[in-house]
Amino acid sequence: MTGGARWRSATKRHGLPTIVQLRLTPTPAQTDALAAAVLLCNQAATVVSRLAWQHRTFTVVELHRLAYYQVRAQVAGLGAQAAVRAIARVTGAYANRRSTKKRAHIFRPHGAVPYDARLLSFNRDARTVSLWTPTGRVTVPYTRRPEDLKAIDTLPMGEADLICRRGVWLLQVTVTLPKPTVREPVGGFVGVDHGVANLAVTSDGAVLPGPALPGPISGNGHVRTLRERRHRQRRRLQKKGTSAARRVLRRLSGRERRMMTDLNHQISKFVVREAERTGRGVALEELQGIRGRVRAHRLQRRTLHHWAFAQQTAFTRYKAARAGIAFVLVDPAYTSQTCPDCGNVARANRPARGRFICTRCGLAGHADHIAARNIATRGVTGWAAVNQPHATGLPSPRRDRESKPPASSGGS
Repeated sequence: MTGGARWRSATKRHGLPTIVQLRLTPTPAQTDALAAAVLLCNQAATVVSRLAWQHRTFTVVELHRLAYYQVRAQVAGLGAQAAVRAIARVTGAYANRRSTKKRAHIFRPHGAVPYDARLLSFNRDARTVSLWTPTGRVTVPYTRRPEDLKAIDTLPMGEADLICRRGVWLLQVTVTLPKPTVREPVGGFVGVDHGVANLAVTSDGAVLPGPALPGPISGNGHVRTLRERRHRQRRRLQKKGTSAARRVLRRLSGRERRMMTDLNHQISKFVVREAERTGRGVALEELQGIRGRVRAHRLQRRTLHHWAFAQQTAFTRYKAARAGIAFVLVDPAYTSQTCPDCGNVARANRPARGRFICTRCGLAGHADHIAARNIATRGVTGWAAVNQPHATGLPSPRRDRESKPPASSGGS
């Protein structure tokens, strides 16, 4: 193995995966071939999914033994490796949601189709990619930003997804970035409090989105108003049910999701850049499972379940990893009822939703800002616990042999 191959292998094992999106420019004949490949692969995945559900077989090896020859016999023109990828897709679809499913998973006819190294190959000098189709391979040119093309040329690549989005053919390729060394947060942590009224408030007092972020959105009130307006518009069009109403719904589909994704990218980018500029780490709340723990009024459930805190956490985590910044999740309990100065914890410290007044020392401020300060403090403690797991002196199975009690040499 050459030195470059060893470097690529090590980077792929220990690096940071990311997605590079390439735009394909196929000819009309190549477009028909790619469309046929997408339809065929999704049809094969649906056939395999029904077999898996019928026989309650969801592991890769067992499902391959059960479905490989059947799917190739039922779906004419399906290649061997395309059948293998269809089986892997079905296994992944049932991996995390098997217990909640009531029927077999059906794959959309025009959904994204995964391609691996046996189904595609790149010619980096000519900027073309060779893709498998039922009628033979097609060589399609691709374009993208210079930094994305450089990533394709230099970084280890994994699986790719072939997507047709509103007539535009895209290839989303997984590449692996080298993982930088995490720097020690010498300046402490930037605490971020996530909320519904305020999407994010930092321990420095920045309310996001707000004046700190550029763009047309200037505050959380505008976000809430826009989402409510979109909800009323969708409900009105769905109730109308005409062909024109369905046409408008298709045009509006995904617009709100794209807006919130862009907003979460802006928030996470601001937090990570601020931490990088000041030499600090990033501390966020561990909110996994909060929808099941919180009891909300029926008029507030839609707002709670549309809360995109998980996406914001994921964006912040991978951006911090790319920049080599320390990232830690902390316990969110009582962060908005605890005084960061004297440590007093009381429900009476929150006389109103956005107000905090300590009943012991009199510290006053916005409740979300106070919570962010407490998150930053807990981030320091959590980071110390992560880096020194046995510093408390508690018993540990990884202690030296001398710390264990001597074995008994006698009988019972």
